[in-house]
Amino acid sequence: MTLIWSCDTLKTDKVTGYLTGNITGYKTKVSEVKEERMRKSWKYAAVFFLAASCLAGCGQKEIKPGDIAGYEEGESYLSIWVHTIEDTPEGDAYAESVRRFNEKYDGRYFADIEFIPRNDSGGGYSDKVNASVMSGGLPDVLTVDGPNVAAYAANGIIQPLSKLREEERAVYLDSILEQGTYNDELYTLGAMESSVGLYYNKDILENAGIDIPSGDDPWTWNEFLEICKKLDPVMKEKNGYCLDMTFPVGEASIYYYAPFFWANGGDFVSGDGLSVDGIFNSDENVEAVNFFRGLVENDYMSKTPIDKLFETGRAAFKFDGAWEVNTVYENYPDIKLGVAPYIVGENWDGGRYTPTGSWAYAASASTNDLEGATELVKWMSGVESGIILHEQTKGLPSTYGAFDQISLFSEDENYKALYEQLNKYGHPRPKTPVYPQVSTSFQQVLEGAALNGKDAVGELDKSIERIDAKLKRYTRE
Repeated sequence: MTLIWSCDTLKTDKVTGYLTGNITGYKTKVSEVKEERMRKSWKYAAVFFLAASCLAGCGQKEIKPGDIAGYEEGESYLSIWVHTIEDTPEGDAYAESVRRFNEKYDGRYFADIEFIPRNDSGGGYSDKVNASVMSGGLPDVLTVDGPNVAAYAANGIIQPLSKLREEERAVYLDSILEQGTYNDELYTLGAMESSVGLYYNKDILENAGIDIPSGDDPWTWNEFLEICKKLDPVMKEKNGYCLDMTFPVGEASIYYYAPFFWANGGDFVSGDGLSVDGIFNSDENVEAVNFFRGLVENDYMSKTPIDKLFETGRAAFKFDGAWEVNTVYENYPDIKLGVAPYIVGENWDGGRYTPTGSWAYAASASTNDLEGATELVKWMSGVESGIILHEQTKGLPSTYGAFDQISLFSEDENYKALYEQLNKYGHPRPKTPVYPQVSTSFQQVLEGAALNGKDAVGELDKSIERIDAKLKRYTRE
């Protein structure tokens, strides 16, 4: 039995209820929590939380033409929430895209944007979304972090977009469409895309006589270990390491290193996102974890983070997001930067495997104008909006057209390499309603087995128990 608020009553019902979850925004069902040992404490916390949600939501008034400058009679009002502060480059880009939408659809639609920034722990925005699920105050359109699409869809927070024509779908990168699809229905379109590069110091590799392979023929793990072995004496003279690499707590670990599972024939979850046993703990994934362990044991990477190891010339390689290119260009001009293909396991079949994923737009389940909400989603994720966002943030667009119109991705070799990797090999993070548990478990496996020398099989098997405990909610008969 779950708890749910309406604006005039608090009652028990079978409708899904939520409590604040972890930093990625996933929420656990109250009926799940009551099975835990601290059932009563959580129940009382839920009552307090939902009461606050109701008070916040019930005070909202209906927006009428004339209440907001520019909203006129005959226009359909569309509210949109975004996850950032208005007075930032990213916020400026979203505001400008909304302004242009209202200009283009004058007389038909009026979009009203609200900025709800995340706080340092990842809450804020997700807390507001969570409270509004309970109070019925969701907007027509909201931003969703890519890995959370499955959870939001499975829990009825967002709904499938109106059907897009084939020529409309063709505008977007394959990784964007894949990220936004759950149970064969398209729920989101990306505001932006992202990637991670295997960056290298050109001077170090050239001096060692090491050539960079093509993106279609990347180094295998064994080949990369031989390269690190060759570079090891050179890097030790610099008081450094072959590889600037860590396994941080939070989202970064699965974002950077999930490809090592995919690039060896492994995976995280079943196709429906509801099973992990025999998949997350497969032999292929054991090999991947043991590869990481070998990097640590051979002293090719530091067990503890060293700030700016690569940027100060004391590492030959580094895994990092696309932002690293601009960081090096602006702050470390003496480093001659290159982007190498992501390395692969011996079982790689040539398929997609490199990191992707970022914030996307979705139509909330409560919108009364799905067609209008879909139009707004398409606009905010489209070519023009993608160019505006890139100009403000240097982020990667979500459409082919934006990439074609931004000269940086054809003229700069490093940005070009990142785009080609994203376009041909980009792979969304695991799609499952219990994604946060999968992400956390992956990081724990790397920390336990790779950094601390624990048995890879045992660490992966322990993760199955943790993930299955969360999956029970979705797999009950």
